[in-house]
Amino acid sequence: MTWIGALSQLIQLAVAVLLAPLLLGWVNQCRAWLQNKRAPSLAQPYRMIRKLFLKEPVIAHNASPIFRLTPYIVFGAMALAAAIVPSLATDLPFATAADAIALVGIFALARIFIALAAMDIGTAFGSLGARREMLIGFLAEPALLMVFFTASLISQSTSLVTIVETLAHREFVIYPSLAFAGIAFTMVSLAENARVPVDNPATHLELTMIHEAMILEYSGRHLALIEWASSLKLFNYSCLGLALFFPWGIVEGAHDVVGLLWAIPVLVGKLALGGFLLALIETMSAKLRIFRAPEFLGTAFLLGVLGMLVHQLLGA
Repeated sequence: MTWIGALSQLIQLAVAVLLAPLLLGWVNQCRAWLQNKRAPSLAQPYRMIRKLFLKEPVIAHNASPIFRLTPYIVFGAMALAAAIVPSLATDLPFATAADAIALVGIFALARIFIALAAMDIGTAFGSLGARREMLIGFLAEPALLMVFFTASLISQSTSLVTIVETLAHREFVIYPSLAFAGIAFTMVSLAENARVPVDNPATHLELTMIHEAMILEYSGRHLALIEWASSLKLFNYSCLGLALFFPWGIVEGAHDVVGLLWAIPVLVGKLALGGFLLALIETMSAKLRIFRAPEFLGTAFLLGVLGMLVHQLLGA
């Protein structure tokens, strides 16, 4: 690993960690505008995280070490995923550390620990949220794998670097298989990031909570890390979707630091457009009952399978 490669990797990781709350603030702002509400400031997520870091955490007496370690593990897993996903460049030192299948495992690791922490205290809300989270994850992970397999059939590799480089340097072609995979990925991304129609991040009603129910017992810096990791997860999924379906603007090679710096405004522009579309989808959608979530994610799985079959049968 050269020092230029390490610097490029550090730049990508820093951009992800620092811009993740900004993306969340932009989505919340666009959602408020579309609903004719007074929009919060773009810096609101930063202020919330700062305020939580300044507060002393309150931990239940019967909390195990899992409850205390989970915020750090979840944030570390999301930071590792941000270093692996090729958001600015492809040939980075951490890019080859995990392929698409291992990336799904990293997301699953964070989910398992936050579900264990939610059940650790023994509250009804925590256990309810943990069960719902594992149900969503059980249905979303196969659909996400089908999306990755569709892209890997085109590039003949499960490596994210190879997939991005193959799709970015081909002539502009509309792949029907990627169209099915793109719709499936959008549905999985909504479910995995606790967005409407599967979950509503702004609600605190016990009958509809999933993500919020699992973190009710956290406070102080622990809650700040979890909220930061949640915004970082949204950033990772957004960059992953851009890398798979809109890979243009991603630099090939870790030694082109100037190109890497130019890729930052390109990424910001694509994320701004994607954040607006996410807010638009949430505004136009209604919250589903939790019993309808299997149908929603089952449809995503079928679309992913259709993408694979279309590529196998038509070669496109």
